[in-house]
Formats: sequence, C-alpha cells, structure tokens
Amino acid sequence: MVEQVLINDDDFYIPDANQLITEDDTPVDNFASDKQQRLLVSSLYSSLQNKTFLAESNIGIYYTDLQPPIVPDIFLSLDAQMPENCWEKQNRCYMVWRFGKPPEVVIEIVSNKLGNELGEKLRIYQQMRVSYYIVYDPTQQLSEQILRIYELRGRRYFETTETWLEQVGLGVTIWEGEFESRQDTWLRWCYQDGNILFTGDERAQQAEQLLEQERIAKEQAEQRAQLLAEQLRNMGIDPDTL
Repeated sequence: MVEQVLINDDDFYIPDANQLITEDDTPVDNFASDKQQRLLVSSLYSSLQNKTFLAESNIGIYYTDLQPPIVPDIFLSLDAQMPENCWEKQNRCYMVWRFGKPPEVVIEIVSNKLGNELGEKLRIYQQMRVSYYIVYDPTQQLSEQILRIYELRGRRYFETTETWLEQVGLGVTIWEGEFESRQDTWLRWCYQDGNILFTGDERAQQAEQLLEQERIAKEQAEQRAQLLAEQLRNMGIDPDTL
C-alpha cells in the first residue's frame, strides 16, 4: 500500500490524519436513496466473494489534505481492502494516499437540484482520476436523462452510452423489481450478459426455488413410476419382478 502522496512538485509527505475531518455524522438524505445505496453495495459483496474490493456508501474520500473530502453516494475500489482497525482515525475514510489510488467507480444518486453532480462533483472526480463516474437521476431532477456514465480517457471525462464498464469487468442496468419489500425502478450492477448481481436475499430465494423445482420433478417422476406400475399390473405383470 502506498504511504505517500504527491501534494506539490517539490515535496512528498503523508498528511496527518488527526487533522482531517473523517466524519461529521451527517445523515443520509432520504429513504429511497438509502435503499438504492444499500442495494448497490450489498449485491457486490454477496456476488463477488472471490474478488478483493472495497465498496461503501456515504464514506468520505480525501484526495488531498488541501481540500475537504468529497462524499459520494457509492464508490467501488478494486484490489482494496478495509483496514484491519477501521476505528483508527487514519482508517475511518478513504484517503487516496493510503490506498495508493482512487476508486475505479463513483456513483451519485440525484435527489434534488442542489448536489451539483454535473458541475463541481464531476470536476473533482475527473481531477481524482476516477475511471467511471455514474450519475443516476431516477426522478429526472437534472434532465430527462435518467442515467449518465462518464469514462476517463486520458485526463478528461467523456460521456458514453456504453453501460459495460470494461476496466472493472462490471456493468450497470436499470431494473424494475422488488427490493426490501419495495417494488420500484432500481440501478443495478450486472454481468456482461445483462444478468444482475444478486443480493443475499435473492440468492437465498433462488436456492429455494431450485429446491422446490427439484421437489416437484421428484414427485412427478414418482407419479409416472406409480402409473407405469399400475398399467403393468393391469396387464398381469408384477412390476416388482422386473
């Protein structure tokens, strides 16, 4: 893990974490955004258990000690792990100089017109060199466009219609369905074939459905065997001797 960060052209140093504000106890803004964030984070941890990554919501990212942290709704950082002691001051938020790189993906969920997602936030994530910046605007606060994806090419963001994020091996999709007893339209992670990443509850439900299908198939096989045995008996043949 990189322990130093370039702050200017002349000096390398590690900012003193004790002087940084790692949390201010600001609550999440609304129920819908909270559920959406939980869906995106939980599905990653339940579906990508063989990968090393860090995904969180409402955690501050320090990209320099000269500026306050930016707090995205969601971030995904590949090949990164939560520090062993996350209560230590220096481990309470994502400090780019400690992880050695910015997150690969940042997602902002628009709930009003005050977040400046297409202005200052876009500029900051571009400066941080986040590979993909995604703006999800489910209630169309900013425009009629619900989903915007920006890909870093060189030093600049370019908006793209490609929902497959090649550099992270994941995609995003708009999905209608039920999450935590709420039927709604959601932003979901997906594989390249378009299948969504399941949450833990969805995986458990899928397993139950498979067991139920196996039970029904077994019952049907037993019924067919009983019917065949009865037909043989009617023909004067004892099926137990076959």
